[in-house]
Amino acid sequence: MGGTGFAAGPAGRAASLALGWLAGVSVQLQLRELPSAPALVLASAAAVLLLLAVLLATVSTAAVAAVVAVPAPARRWQRVWPATVLLFVAAATLAFTSTSWHAQIKLQDRLPPALEGVDLNVTGIVAGLPRHGLQGTRFVFETESATLRGAPLAVPVPVNVPAKLSLGWYRGIDDDSLLAGPAEPVRAGQRWQFTVRLRQPHGSANPNGFDLELWMFERGLGASGYVRARPETPPQKLAEAAGAPVERARQALRDALQRQVSGSGPQGTAAGVLAALLIGDQAAIEREDWDVFRTTGVAHLMSISGLHVTMFAWLAGGVVGWLWRRHPTLPLSLPAPLAARWGGLLFAMGYALLAGWGVPAQRTVGMIAVVVVLRGAGLRWPLHAVLLAAALAVVLVDPWAMLQPGFWLSFVAVALLVASEPAQGARDEDDAGAVLTWPQRTWAAIKTGVRTQAVATVGLAPLTLVFFQQLSLVGFVANLVAIPLITLLIVPLAMAGVLVPPLWSVAALLVQGLMAALQVLAGLPLAVWQSAAAPPWAVACGLLAGALAVLPLPPRLRWLALPLLLPLLWPPVPRPGPGQFEMVAADVGQGTAVLVRTQHHLLVYDSGPAYTPEADAGSRVLLPLLRARGERRIDVLMLSHRDADHVGGAAALLAGLPVAAMSSSLEDGHPLRANAAARGTSHTPCSAGQRWVWDGVSFEVLHPLPGDLVRPPKSNAVSCVLRVQGAQTTQGSVLITGDIEAAQETALVLRSTDALAQRQGNALQSDVLLVPHHGSKTSSTPALLEAVQPRVAVVQAAYRSRYGHPAPEVLARYAERGINVVRSDACGAYTRTADGAAHCERQVSRRYWHHGLSAQHPAPLVGRP
Repeated sequence: MGGTGFAAGPAGRAASLALGWLAGVSVQLQLRELPSAPALVLASAAAVLLLLAVLLATVSTAAVAAVVAVPAPARRWQRVWPATVLLFVAAATLAFTSTSWHAQIKLQDRLPPALEGVDLNVTGIVAGLPRHGLQGTRFVFETESATLRGAPLAVPVPVNVPAKLSLGWYRGIDDDSLLAGPAEPVRAGQRWQFTVRLRQPHGSANPNGFDLELWMFERGLGASGYVRARPETPPQKLAEAAGAPVERARQALRDALQRQVSGSGPQGTAAGVLAALLIGDQAAIEREDWDVFRTTGVAHLMSISGLHVTMFAWLAGGVVGWLWRRHPTLPLSLPAPLAARWGGLLFAMGYALLAGWGVPAQRTVGMIAVVVVLRGAGLRWPLHAVLLAAALAVVLVDPWAMLQPGFWLSFVAVALLVASEPAQGARDEDDAGAVLTWPQRTWAAIKTGVRTQAVATVGLAPLTLVFFQQLSLVGFVANLVAIPLITLLIVPLAMAGVLVPPLWSVAALLVQGLMAALQVLAGLPLAVWQSAAAPPWAVACGLLAGALAVLPLPPRLRWLALPLLLPLLWPPVPRPGPGQFEMVAADVGQGTAVLVRTQHHLLVYDSGPAYTPEADAGSRVLLPLLRARGERRIDVLMLSHRDADHVGGAAALLAGLPVAAMSSSLEDGHPLRANAAARGTSHTPCSAGQRWVWDGVSFEVLHPLPGDLVRPPKSNAVSCVLRVQGAQTTQGSVLITGDIEAAQETALVLRSTDALAQRQGNALQSDVLLVPHHGSKTSSTPALLEAVQPRVAVVQAAYRSRYGHPAPEVLARYAERGINVVRSDACGAYTRTADGAAHCERQVSRRYWHHGLSAQHPAPLVGRP
C-alpha cells in the first residue's frame, strides 16, 4: 500500500474514489429540492479541477521521489494521505452533481400538468410483463407518439408525453362511461394505440409508508393512467411483436410455464414461485404467499438472488469450458479457463437481464465481472475490494438503488460473511495435511452452510428490523430447509425446464412441499417479532450489535451484542401524557382513516378504501403505519358507515391486529360484523349519547340517534360522528364527522344549540374538524362551520378525485371564515401531536422526486392548530 509519493498508494486512492462517489450519492439522495443548474456547473468544474490537481501532484511527487530520496520527516507527512482525502472530496462532489443532473433529466420527462385528465391518443410498445388481475391488466407502455383529441379540435394535435407510462386497462366505470376490459391478453412487445387519461406520479404519503413516487421515478415512469376503451375510441393492436425482445422472451417463458403448471391453490402458488425464480416475475406470487414468505424469513429467496446468478454463471462457465477444450483451434487463441470465465459472465448477465435486472443480480454480475477482469489481467483483489467495486458499479448505473433495502441487505450480507471468517492462520492449521473423505467433505459442507446461514440471520437481523420493523423468529430453521431446496433443486429444475418443460412439473411438486412446511412454521406462535420504527440512536446500537455478533472477536465482546440489540427489538415509543391525545389522519386516497391515541389506548376511526380485490388501505397503509408506531392492539375500531371507502380495509385490520371492540352503524348480517364475531370482537352500534374516558381524554358519539339505525334513508345519514376532547381545553379537541350531509349537520347544530341553552357547553366546537363527506357539495353547511369554529379543517380525498372532492364552493366557505384547510392529497398524512403541534408528512419527508405542490394544491400550513 505504501509506494512513493503518497502513503495510501494506488489501491488506497482507488478506494477513496469509490467511497467518495458512494458518499456523494448518499448525500444527494437526501435533498428536498435539486440545486440550480448554475450551482451544479460550478460544483462540477471545481471537482474536476480538484481531481486534475491531485492527479498532477501525485505524478510529480512520484517523479521526484524516483530521483531524490525522500527524507523521513517528509515520509511521515505523506502518511497523512492528503491526496486520498482530496480525491474523496472530488469524487463525492462529482457524484453529487452527476446524480443531480441525472435527476433533472428524469424529472423533465414527467407529464405536464396541462395534460392531466384529458383524452390522449398514444401509440407505443408494451415494454414489460403485464400484470393481470380480477379488474383488468396493468403494464408499462413505451410511447412512440401522442396526440391530443377532443370535440373542439378539428385535427389531433401532437403533444409531448413521458417516454414510459404506467397504464391500467380495467373493467368498470370511469368518470362518464362504462369501460370494457381487454378483449384479449395484453402481451409484452405488442404495439398498440390507446385513448388514455393520465396524471403525474402521485402516491400516498404516510410515516414509514411505501414511496410510490420514488418507485416510479427510479423506473422512469413519468405518468400513470388508464385506457378508455369505449366504442367510439376502441384500442387497436397494431403489431404482435414490435419491440422489447427481452420482455418478449420473458413473456414466452411465463406463458410456457403457466401452460405446464396451471391451476389454483397449491398449483397456482407453485407456478407463481417458479415464474419469480426463473424470470423475476415477483408479481406472479399472491399476496397471501408473500405473507408466508415474510413471516418465515425466506422472501429474499423468491427473487433472483445473487446465489442463483452465481450458480448459473458457474454452470454456464463449466459448459463453455468443456466445449472450448474440445475445439481443435480455439484453445490456441484463448485459454479454456479464461473462455469459461468470460462465458460464465456473459451468460450470467443474460440471465440477470431476463430476470428483471434487480439489485442482487446487478451486485452479483458486477462482482463476477470484476473477478473475471482481474483474473484475465493476472491480478487478485481481496473480496472486500471486489465488493466495493461491485457496489460502485451498481450505483453508477442506478444511484437510487441505494434507497432500496435490497441494496444494503445484499452487500452487507456478503461483507459480514467475509468479515466473520476466522483468521487465516487458524484455517491453515485446521486444514494442514488434511485429505478429506467424501463423508468428511459432506459434513464440512453442511457445517459451512449452517455457519453461513447463522451469520446471515444474526448479522442481518438489525437491518431487517430497521427496514421492515419485523424479524422472523423461525427464519433460521426455514432458511436451512429452503436455501438448499431452492438453490440446488428448484432453481436448476426451473432452468432446465426451459429445454425440458416436464421438469417444471417436478419443480412445482417441490415448491408445494416447501410451501406446506413454511405454512406450518408461519402458523407457530411468535413466528415473527414486530417492533416499532426505532430512533436513530437505537438503530446505531442495533447495527453495532449485528457486527459484534458475527465478527471473529473474543466471546466477552460478542456478548455485548445482546444489550445493544434490545433498543432495536423493543424501541422506546413516545406516548401522550395523561389527558392528552395524538391524532393521525392517514393518507389513504379517496376514503377516511383516522388514528386517535391516548396514553394507553388506541381508537381507529374507519379503515380506508379497497383499491382492488387484491389490495386495500388496511393492508397497504394502516397495518404498516400501526406497526411502525408500535401498536400491538386496537381498543376500538369505529366504522362510521358501510360505504367501501370507509370500511374497505377493515377485514385486513381485524386479521392483522387484535381488536378488542368494534363500534359501527353497520346493519345486522353485514360480513364485517360476522368477521368480528368470529374473532371474538364485540360489537356495539354507535349511538348519540355514548361517552367514555380514556386516560383523561373524553370521547363522545354525537350521531346517529338510536332510531336512525332502524331504517336509514341512506348509509351516509347514519355516519358515526365522534368528538374527542383533551383533559383541558388547551389540550385540544377533534370532531370526526364521517360522511354526514346537510340534514344531519342541521340536526347536530340544533342539538348543540339545545345543549348550550342548558349550559352544557358547545358540544360541537372543536379545534380540528375532519371535513364531512370529503368536502362534498352536500356537506359543510355554514351553520355547522359556525357551530364548530375549527382552526384547521382536514379533507381526506384522493389526488384528482373523480368525485371532485373537495368542491370549490365548499373550500370558499372555509376560506371566508379563515379556516386553514389541509388536504390529504397535498399534505399526505396529517399528524396532530400530543402537545398540539401539527405537521404534514409530505413536508416532513419531502425529497426532490416527490410530486410538487401546485397552485391548485397549495402547501398546507403547519404548526399549532
